[in-house]
Amino acid sequence: MFLDLFFRLRSEGVPVSIQEWQTLMTALEKGLHQQSLMGFYSVARACLVKTEAHFDAFDRVFAEIFEGVEGTLKIDDKILEWLREGKKLPKLTDEQLALLEHLDARELMRRLEETLRQQTERHDGGDRWVGTGGRSPYGHGGQHPTGIRVGGEAGGRSAMKVAEERRYIGYRTDVTLDVRQLKVALRRLRELTRVGDASELDIDGSIDATCKNAGEIELLFRPPRRNNVRLLLLMDVGGTMDPYTNLVSRLVTALRETHGLREVRKYYFHNCIYDRVYNHPWLMRQHAVLLADLFAQLDDRWKVLIVGDAAMHPAELLHPYGAIDTTHEVETTGVEYLQMVRRHFKRCVWLNPDPPRAWYARTTQVIGQLFPMYHLSVEGLQDAVKNLVQGGRG
Repeated sequence: MFLDLFFRLRSEGVPVSIQEWQTLMTALEKGLHQQSLMGFYSVARACLVKTEAHFDAFDRVFAEIFEGVEGTLKIDDKILEWLREGKKLPKLTDEQLALLEHLDARELMRRLEETLRQQTERHDGGDRWVGTGGRSPYGHGGQHPTGIRVGGEAGGRSAMKVAEERRYIGYRTDVTLDVRQLKVALRRLRELTRVGDASELDIDGSIDATCKNAGEIELLFRPPRRNNVRLLLLMDVGGTMDPYTNLVSRLVTALRETHGLREVRKYYFHNCIYDRVYNHPWLMRQHAVLLADLFAQLDDRWKVLIVGDAAMHPAELLHPYGAIDTTHEVETTGVEYLQMVRRHFKRCVWLNPDPPRAWYARTTQVIGQLFPMYHLSVEGLQDAVKNLVQGGRG
């Protein structure tokens, strides 16, 4: 069982080494786990996990390995789906609450396991099954004085135990981003370079030159360091990107609030970039900017961040006159226009809000060969920014 824990952690991306595993074995020999499962959990996490970003993976593996020990429960995904959204039900009266059975923790766990084996459908407002609202001691949103919350948010805040709680999911580096996380990642885009007139005293250079002149003072000057990062943000809107509207909006907000970038320009497109991009996400026809004009205005020092799921009909990307908008047809294929963008700008990356496991579509594969593609997550954005600053594959 212990070796299963070691190998399962490594398979989930938690970098556990032999040295750390030996540290855990030594801690167990000295009895630091206090002969209890929760004690072992605390000692194992302290010895094996180096960063809070791996807390959630550790918890998931631990629950799988020690399933059934001291009340660890495996909740079926179908039941969790039934519990995702609860119905709003009337509150119980004081008289009804007084009639409810008070159960101890052991009896609650025994009855919950029995109920999970028998349940075959969703329930709301009942008094027996795992569901939402009502008087059942299992589920969420209910009013039982001694219950086990399963899924959802706390209702009466009286649950004695919480099943399947994911306390550390927010620490993971593959979760989607909030504005604060975006701003932290984007700060790495700041790049100070020396430009302009030589008006700043170069102290180290002056000392070196003076030494070479046998002590005769010689002052050297250099251009001051200024932020010189210019970022072009191109965003796919509409269609399959609609579920990610709030996420992309947070990205725009974070860029607006990020100090240190010399200039940021943002434009929109739908599905694929053709001969023009747009200043407005919904009034595209009235706010078009020709791609040729954009190339004339922005030189190759601009860094380009493209946001889109790369999902479209293959004809939109690979066929002449393939644009989905029938009022805007161009003979050049979408992939050729993307190649123009890639050639004009030295540093370009593509952020995809879809999880990497969904990047199997033909268009996603083609675009992924043109641009370094990263997931729109904490880790993905960090890697994308690193590519923009330091350069990656060409």
